Amino acid sequence: MEADEAHLIGPAASAESYLRIDTLLRVAERAGAEAVHPGYGFLAERAPFSKAVRDAGLTFVGPTPETIAAMGDKTEARQRMQAAGVPIVPGLTEAVEDPEEAMVHAEDIGYPVLLKAAAGGGGKGMRVVATPEDLPGAFEGARREALAAFGDGSVYLERYLDRPRHVEIQVLGDQHGRVVHLGERECSIQRRHQKLVEEAPSPVLSPEEREAMGQAAVRAAEAVDYEGAGTVEFLYQDGEFFFLEMNTRLQVEHPVTELVTGLDLVAWQLRVASGEPLDFAQDDVRLEGHAIECRITSEDAFQGFLPSTGTVRRLDLPSGPGVRWDGGIQEGFDVSLHYDPLLGKLITYAPTRAEAIRRMGRALDELVVVGLETCTAFHARVMDEPDFQAGDLTIRYLEEHPDLADGDADAEVRAAAVTAALLEEAHRQRHQAPRIASGGGGAAPGTMSPWRRSGWPWRAS
Repeated sequence: MEADEAHLIGPAASAESYLRIDTLLRVAERAGAEAVHPGYGFLAERAPFSKAVRDAGLTFVGPTPETIAAMGDKTEARQRMQAAGVPIVPGLTEAVEDPEEAMVHAEDIGYPVLLKAAAGGGGKGMRVVATPEDLPGAFEGARREALAAFGDGSVYLERYLDRPRHVEIQVLGDQHGRVVHLGERECSIQRRHQKLVEEAPSPVLSPEEREAMGQAAVRAAEAVDYEGAGTVEFLYQDGEFFFLEMNTRLQVEHPVTELVTGLDLVAWQLRVASGEPLDFAQDDVRLEGHAIECRITSEDAFQGFLPSTGTVRRLDLPSGPGVRWDGGIQEGFDVSLHYDPLLGKLITYAPTRAEAIRRMGRALDELVVVGLETCTAFHARVMDEPDFQAGDLTIRYLEEHPDLADGDADAEVRAAAVTAALLEEAHRQRHQAPRIASGGGGAAPGTMSPWRRSGWPWRAS
């Protein structure tokens, strides 16, 4: 939101601005920059961008083009992980060419199978196939979507895990061969493979499982000579974990790791990029307390997460001990459909998970965004939901708790609260002595507004 300089890079459409490597390098040269930080998305995991930055004589704040390319191709990544002794989901380590070939391999793997794009992630080019009859159509659909999203229609197959947790390990490597892991994040609450709520540490991993998964992530990073901050993602089910993919960039959810480790990951990205060695070893890493992050997006969760646009007319941010807001908006900011709907990240930290949840509930109550719809009320429901509070999570959490995104439920609660307040007010007026008005409006002296007395947890979003 604040910078010493701002440079126009093109029209709002990302294909004409944020995805133009030539334009970005011209701006870097004009600004006299020495390094380029790729951020979270757009070109952050594109090897050609990393190479172009390096070829221009600038420092790319992230891994080398060779590392990005190796982990960006999902089939090559699976091959490398298998060679490094990292558990992978049973399936192929190479792309399939046509539905007939896919059918043969699916029979060997066993249904249900998962078709996945070889060149990307984020749920694009992904299809769950339950029966042989469904495979040809799913294959063509996955290939078309992968081609449109990544410019590469290659797909491969792996076994479909029905109720896994999504657990990822943060790694940090320097240019001198040292790689450490910084513990795990639980990211199981998702919608269409997009994360909604993240926390650190996971509420279910034992110390032994944490160490095993962490060491597997370190082996994965070492296998591709990783430099900078990265994330190795795993699926965890029934005590087993399997490599999913590696994100060769900083993750949106990195603040929860920062809070439980006390490390500034962005600062360490810059230090590593400048050639500094890590000044701590694996044994120095300690996880203390618990942190939770809610992604606040411009979406109406009660209308199928329908995108919302508009101008932020009012913004009230929560505060207090253990509350952090990493935001990209301010009052007067115009939210359009051109970019990701993420408006900001609300993070809370406390000594225990239960306290972090309660603190998040209060912070969500205090967050006010006027001018467009947000998912704030949805997150408040999640914080109150018993399975979430118990840590009973899988990637099917939202599917198994459809009431969390049910708009009618909110209307019913509001109607019940209003009815109760009106009935109580009518009862009070029937049983009190007449009062002489003393001027002014509002409730009579010594009384409370029926809205306050009803206990209705009014939330603006």
